[in-house]
Amino acid sequence: MDMARTKKLGVQFIFFCGNGSDTYNSAFQELASHMGFPDDSVKHFPMTHDIGNLLMFVDIVLYGSLRQEPGFPPLLLRSMSSEIPIIAPNLTVITKYVTDGIHAFLFNSGDPSTAASAFMRILGEKGLLDTAYSVALEGKLLSKNMLAYDCIVAHVKLLESVLHYPSDARLPLSFSQVKERTWLWDPFESKAALGNSSSEDERHIHTRIAGILLGESAQSNWTIDSDSNDTSSYDYPTQSDWDDLSEVEIFEDIEMREMEEIDERVEKPLLTWDEVYRNARKSERMKPEGNERDEGELERTGQPVCIYEIYRGEGAWPFLHHGSLYRGITLSKGARRPRSDDVDAVMRLSVLDDTYYRDLLCEFGAMFAIANRIDTVHKLPWIGFQSWRAAGRKVSLSESAEETLEKTMAGENHEDVIYYWVPMDTDQTSNFWSTCDCLNAGHCRTLFEDAFRNMYGLPEGVAALPPMPNDGDYWSTLHSWVMPTPSFLKFIMFTRMFVDSLHSLNGNNTEPASCLLGASQPEKRHCYCRILEILVNIWAYHSGRKMVYLNPVTGESKEQHLREERNEMWVKFFDFTLLKSMDEDLAEEADDGMHPGTDQWLWPLTGQVFWPGIADREREEKYIKKLDKKLKSKVKLLERQKSGYKQKPLGQ
Repeated sequence: MDMARTKKLGVQFIFFCGNGSDTYNSAFQELASHMGFPDDSVKHFPMTHDIGNLLMFVDIVLYGSLRQEPGFPPLLLRSMSSEIPIIAPNLTVITKYVTDGIHAFLFNSGDPSTAASAFMRILGEKGLLDTAYSVALEGKLLSKNMLAYDCIVAHVKLLESVLHYPSDARLPLSFSQVKERTWLWDPFESKAALGNSSSEDERHIHTRIAGILLGESAQSNWTIDSDSNDTSSYDYPTQSDWDDLSEVEIFEDIEMREMEEIDERVEKPLLTWDEVYRNARKSERMKPEGNERDEGELERTGQPVCIYEIYRGEGAWPFLHHGSLYRGITLSKGARRPRSDDVDAVMRLSVLDDTYYRDLLCEFGAMFAIANRIDTVHKLPWIGFQSWRAAGRKVSLSESAEETLEKTMAGENHEDVIYYWVPMDTDQTSNFWSTCDCLNAGHCRTLFEDAFRNMYGLPEGVAALPPMPNDGDYWSTLHSWVMPTPSFLKFIMFTRMFVDSLHSLNGNNTEPASCLLGASQPEKRHCYCRILEILVNIWAYHSGRKMVYLNPVTGESKEQHLREERNEMWVKFFDFTLLKSMDEDLAEEADDGMHPGTDQWLWPLTGQVFWPGIADREREEKYIKKLDKKLKSKVKLLERQKSGYKQKPLGQ
C-alpha cells in the first residue's frame, strides 16, 4: 500500500478468506478501514467462492498463511498455472518445489514484514517489472510437472500393495530409489503421440501387457476402446475421489474453526465510548427482534386471524405456506426459515429443549409455547394451527377456503366457535373412541378415563369417560383448526392439567418403553401425540362450543354436532371457573414447593405459573424496595449534614 502511494499506482486489494456472512463482511470492512486501506479499495470473497474467476482479474497473489500444511497449497498451484507471480512465505512445503527469484518471490515466515522487499522486486514505476513476468512464466512451466513425482510415486505404492509377482519373475526396483524431478508428464504425452503412429504389432503388444495387468477379462474392452474413437465415455468420480473431497472439506472446516478460535483469543484494543455505542446500535439494527415492527408483523396488521404452521426441521420447509395468513413455528432449535419471522418454540418454552419431552408432546409443544406469555407473540382476536403434514396429505386450505375463513373472521359474528378442516374419519362411520383405540394401541379409553379421574379426583365408582356421540358428523384431527384467542387460552389451561395427569400415571417415568399408547418403538417415543390430536374435540363438544367443518377445497362450511342435539354434555367438568380455580391451586403448590415429586412435575414446565399470591408478593417486595431506597437516601443526607458538606449551587 505504501509503494502504491509512492509510485502513484491505483491498487485494488482482494482478500480470499473466511466465510460470506454479513457479520464477517462488516467486521472485515471495519478492520480494513482501521488499518488505513483507502475506501472502495478492498473486496472480500469467502473461501466457497470460485477462485478461477478471481484469478482472471489478479496481477499478484500474496499467500499470507504462515501455517505448515501437509501439501503444496492449491491456491498457489492455481495461481502459478494461470501465469501470475506469487509472493509466499519460505515454508518447508513451498521451498520443496519452488526456488526464490526463479519460480516465485519468497519472504521470511518468521518476519512477515520482509514481504515488502518481495513487492519491491515486482512493482515498478508504471506497473509490474519484467522480472515478475519472467518468474510468472517459469512458475507456469513448473506447475505442470511439479506434482508429477508425488502422483506417480503414490501410484507405484498402490501397485506394490496389490500386485503379486510369480517366483520366477524379476522384481522391480523400489520406488525409494527414484529421484525427485525424474518423472514428468511430458514423456507420457510424447509416448501417447507416438502411440497414435505405432504399428499394429506394437499396439497388440501394448494391449497384451495391459491385459496381464488388468486381468484377462478386461482385454476385450481394452481392445475395443483402443480401436474406437468414441468420445462419449466419461471419467466418473470413484469412491476414493469422494473420500478425498470429504477429507479436504474436513481440513478446511478445521482450519476455519482454528482461525475463529485464534481471532477470539487475540487481544483487542479498548474502544472509545463512541465506538461502543456505534457497535451497539449496529447490532440492534441487525437483529429483527430489535426492530419496532418487523415485516411479518406489518403484513398481519389488520388481519383477524393468524394460522401457525407447526414443523420440526428443514425437511418440512417445502410444505409450509407463505403470506400474511400463515406464520411458521419450529420445534427444532435454530431451524427457522431464512428471511421469515417464524417462531422458535424452544426459545419460548425451555422444556422443549429436552428431547424426551419434545418427542412426548410432539406438535402440541408448539401450542404450549405460543400460549406461554401469548401477548408477546400473538395479538389478534383469532388464532389457528395447522400441521405441516396437512399439505403433504393434500388437506390444507385452498385459496377459496382461506378467503372464506378470513371473511368469516372479519365479520361481526363473535360467537365462540371452532373451525376445522381435517376430518378424523372421512367415511363418517367409525366410533370416536374406537378410532382413538386404534390409534393408541387399544389403550385410549382406559388411559383417558384414568387420567380424567386423576385430574378431577373422582372416586372409582363414578364414570370418568366423557361420552362422544356417533352421529355421522366429522371430528377434528391433525391440529388443524381456528378458534378465538380467549378460547384457545382456556383450552390450553385444560390441556396442561390433563397432560400432567396423564403423565403422572406413568409415575413420571422418562423411559419411552413404559408408554402404553404405542405399539412400536417410535410410537412409544411419541407417546401422547395421537391422543392429544383428538383432545380438542372432547373439550369443544363438552364445553358447549360450536363446531364447524370447513371444506378445505371448496370453502363450504357446515356445523357439526349441533348443540341442540347434544344430550350428554359434561359441562360442569369443563366450566372455566372450575378450571381456573384448579389452575390457581396447582400454581400455589408449584410456588410453595408443596407438590410431591417437584423435580419431574410436568405441569409447571408447560407454561406460566401464576396465582393471586404471586402478585401480592411482588407488590409487597416492590413496596419494601421503595422503603429501603427512601431510608438509604435519608441516611445519606444525614451523613452529609453531620460532615458539614454543603453542595454549591449549579452555575457558580
